[in-house]
Amino acid sequence: MEALEELASALRSRLIERARSGEGAGSPLEEQVRELVDAEAAPLPAAERTALAERVLLLATGLGPLEPLLSDPAVDEVMVNGPDYVYVERRGRLEATEVRFDGDGELLHAIERILAPLGRRVDEASPLCDARLADGSRVHVVVPPLSLSGPCLTIRRFRRQGFSLRDLVVGGTMPAALADLLALCVAARASLLVSGGTGSGKTTTLNALSGAIPGAERIVTIEDAAELRLRQPHVVRLESRPPNLEGRGEVTIRQLVRGALRMRPDRIVVGEVRGAEALDMLQALNTGHEGSLTTVHANSPEDALRRVETLSLMAGVGLPHGAVREQVASALDLVIHQARRPDGSRAVERVAEVVRVAGGPGTRELYERGGRVRSPGDGPLAAKLSRLAPARAA
Repeated sequence: MEALEELASALRSRLIERARSGEGAGSPLEEQVRELVDAEAAPLPAAERTALAERVLLLATGLGPLEPLLSDPAVDEVMVNGPDYVYVERRGRLEATEVRFDGDGELLHAIERILAPLGRRVDEASPLCDARLADGSRVHVVVPPLSLSGPCLTIRRFRRQGFSLRDLVVGGTMPAALADLLALCVAARASLLVSGGTGSGKTTTLNALSGAIPGAERIVTIEDAAELRLRQPHVVRLESRPPNLEGRGEVTIRQLVRGALRMRPDRIVVGEVRGAEALDMLQALNTGHEGSLTTVHANSPEDALRRVETLSLMAGVGLPHGAVREQVASALDLVIHQARRPDGSRAVERVAEVVRVAGGPGTRELYERGGRVRSPGDGPLAAKLSRLAPARAA
């Protein structure tokens, strides 16, 4: 198999040379590949020549050495640190692979094949790029001079079928009692914030929580790269847009949040707040759009609330810090903190109710991993849950 792979790589190079010289112009690429294989590998059996032609075509039009990794359903993320080091994440664990590129040129060629259909490119003038593949997978590229390791490529795979709260219980992310409480909170229009680090499963949990939103409600989702897959029928999906090559046409998350308020949403689901849009989200939650969901990078529920405050101040509208803290305390009801454990699994570590204390928001612990699930204390969250009970009984 290794000899066949080397031969396929050599034939791909020969195919590129023929294309540059104009040989074979006008004929379909499949025919050119087949003719080249028949001419250069005539001694091989017909079955092996067919397999070789398929491999050459894949190397010429696909993503080269990355194709086997991206076709593996167990791979959640592919990380290329230059041509000689390719890693993958499987079941939450990072693994080194034997995949290699022949050099920076071949790796850049693969990156170009990813970005070209999307109307994007990277070069020395624009060495950073974020994009989304047709299947929803997220792509991040950084090339020299910013990267000293050669071209770097990260692809986070997209799951076509999102997990439900029941799936998260079965997978050990949370206990059944906690899933039941969270489902009730979502149905009662509590505003939830999911916090955690990179790769902790925040978006997965957000998607699962959204399944508890009643199907009759109008939901607007807002994301940098569309990953959420809500199962309700009345969903409007919005995605931000980076500037084009001339630096124009950018549409930010903040602009989309503001626009969503004019779309008559029952719920707004923001994939992640990471900038000034946090203030617009707080204002929406405090002006009749309660029950919305979002995520934020943070190390604990308390840090999550402080980070939302800090991001809101980035809006630069001159609001006093105390006023922002009051908005946080009024807008959010629950913080769900998630983490990736040493064995690669994801788990909800803590769930805290947001309570009003002197000077702003505080937290009351409802769950800590390994412990029991407590009921909310007297306050806005308990009031929302109590209003839900008569409605369900009716």
